[in-house]
Amino acid sequence: MIPLSVIDLRDAEAHVAEVLRSGRVSRGPVLETFEREFAAVAGTRYAIAVQGGTAALVTALRALGLRAGDEVLTSPLLPVATLDAIVEAGATARFADIARDDFALDPDAAAGAITTATRVLLPAHLFGQTGDLAKHAAIAAESGLRLVEDAQQAAGATCAGAPAGSFGLGCFSTPEAGVVTTDDAELAGRLRDEARHVVLPELHAALALARLERLSATTAARRYHAQRLTEGLRGTPGLDVPRALPDREHGWQQYSVLIGPHAMLSRDELADALTERGVGNGVCHPRLVFDHDRYARHPLVPPVSPRDFPSASRVSEEMLTLPVHPALTETDLDTIIDVVREELGA
Repeated sequence: MIPLSVIDLRDAEAHVAEVLRSGRVSRGPVLETFEREFAAVAGTRYAIAVQGGTAALVTALRALGLRAGDEVLTSPLLPVATLDAIVEAGATARFADIARDDFALDPDAAAGAITTATRVLLPAHLFGQTGDLAKHAAIAAESGLRLVEDAQQAAGATCAGAPAGSFGLGCFSTPEAGVVTTDDAELAGRLRDEARHVVLPELHAALALARLERLSATTAARRYHAQRLTEGLRGTPGLDVPRALPDREHGWQQYSVLIGPHAMLSRDELADALTERGVGNGVCHPRLVFDHDRYARHPLVPPVSPRDFPSASRVSEEMLTLPVHPALTETDLDTIIDVVREELGA
């Protein structure tokens, strides 16, 4: 089986050994180094590391001082952990449709969904490419909103030449850590106060630092693999390949294709066929985020229907994720391309 993802921690030994020698389990030098180097990647003055991406979002929202009834406006096509964070912070969730070119919150739809209760605009950057942050920042400024970037899949990505996480409060995650980024010294202090119970342990910081140090190399590998997949899959009947937009640098954390209604196989049929033939794949967003049982009658998630968000609904029904990770070989890439094309009748 060609795996959908691979986690490689072999380069972390030196940082782990440093932690063991220091005797510090929290708030030690490795954590400080990780925060400093992450801030440099995000182009911000401050980075506050916490125990996971959901903790990063909750910390950011709580630091903004949201009150009961305050709304956070976001996309319905995002990980359920993002909605969990909005609710945990005590805010009411509000949704607007996505733009199909980047799968992120559509700025025009967001502008039309703002109410007098909206306090935060929260675009989610999916699969390694940012949303249109220049437009989101302008909308937030014009409407008096705080901009919080759900950049958990977008470390190292850019929009209009500026890094993800530098337009507003940036919220990131790796398998080992969550991070919130900001340029605001006062806000950084409030973030640290909110994060005092979820501060990242030194051992986790060691693993996250090793991964961060490989970010440029792994991103270059992902970009090459994405290019190979796109060149090989373009023109396959019924399949749309993803693309990097001209004003953005894509990190290709995932490679997600769309299987349209005229394809030989449905999305789920293709997923089953690929698994049977040894090609790992994933259906990342099989339903919109509010369409989970625990949010069916939740007081902080007002009733909405997938029909209210046609672009997000269609993408949710058609999207399939293929392997793009750095461990792929040329043979793996050829196999993925050949199997997908064969199953779709190319």
